[in-house]
Amino acid sequence: MKGSKLSGSVFNILFNLNKFMAFETRDPFLIRQERENPHLTEWDHFARREYIRLSMEEDAEDASNGSVDIWDEASSLEAPF
Repeated sequence: MKGSKLSGSVFNILFNLNKFMAFETRDPFLIRQERENPHLTEWDHFARREYIRLSMEEDAEDASNGSVDIWDEASSLEAPF
């Protein structure tokens, strides 16, 4: 059992329910991305996830604000001649 890949999960089931629940509710998409890029560090994975999360939040804010462009606002501020 010590050499098995699932030994950590078995011990987490027995001794640490929080880690087991985190293991069971992990995102399969993120796991696949981590396998595709094994040379990336934990920090790189964290930075990628945060970048995606922040860009999604920014897109949602833009959509809720009516997605007014800065150039549209600037042209309305110009004095009419």
